[in-house]
Amino acid sequence: MANKRSRTDALKTRLHELSERHAETSRTRLHRAISWIARAEQEPDDPDAQFILLWIAFNAAYAKDFGGDESARAQLSAFFSALLSIDTDKRLSSLLFVQFTGPIRTLIANKFVFEPFWRALRDHDSSGRWEEQFQASSKIATRAVLEGKADIVLGVVFDRLYVLRNQLVHGGATWNSSVNRGQVKDGASIMLSVIPLMIELMLDNPEADFGEILYPVV
Repeated sequence: MANKRSRTDALKTRLHELSERHAETSRTRLHRAISWIARAEQEPDDPDAQFILLWIAFNAAYAKDFGGDESARAQLSAFFSALLSIDTDKRLSSLLFVQFTGPIRTLIANKFVFEPFWRALRDHDSSGRWEEQFQASSKIATRAVLEGKADIVLGVVFDRLYVLRNQLVHGGATWNSSVNRGQVKDGASIMLSVIPLMIELMLDNPEADFGEILYPVV
């Protein structure tokens, strides 16, 4: 726990040191995200709570005022592209393809975090289309892992994590349930490493433009 706290403290210190180089919007965005990461680190024994808190940190980091012409998926894709473009040392790639290869493969292969599975269940669709989609998606993601394509892997992983987020936030799961614990624990673990690294990249590249925040300080 001490190492995790010191990492959050390091993020706070870095933000303070680079404060004058960041625009007010950027400072606010980063300050909010770091605050939620710090809170998430206080829940090491509650992956449900930790995952939700980390998702708030993630939203604080990437959400922007994009109007009605850009979908949330397009916004997220643009955010990942911007991060990868400033990640000259390929730290995100290293994290994805070294530290979390196992959990990411497990997440990719889990039908319970694949939205078409639930849609078919709700619609009583027995055509098997969701299985074809699942196999195709999993094949693309697995190939991307093998080929080190971080943009595709990030997109698929956060698609899966978004389904998990919906299950938790919209009351589709029981707190601390014994059912499907694996994806919650893996999801929280992945985000607890990925989100702080995203913040570090944003901190160290104040010239990068991540847009206007949705809720400015007034």
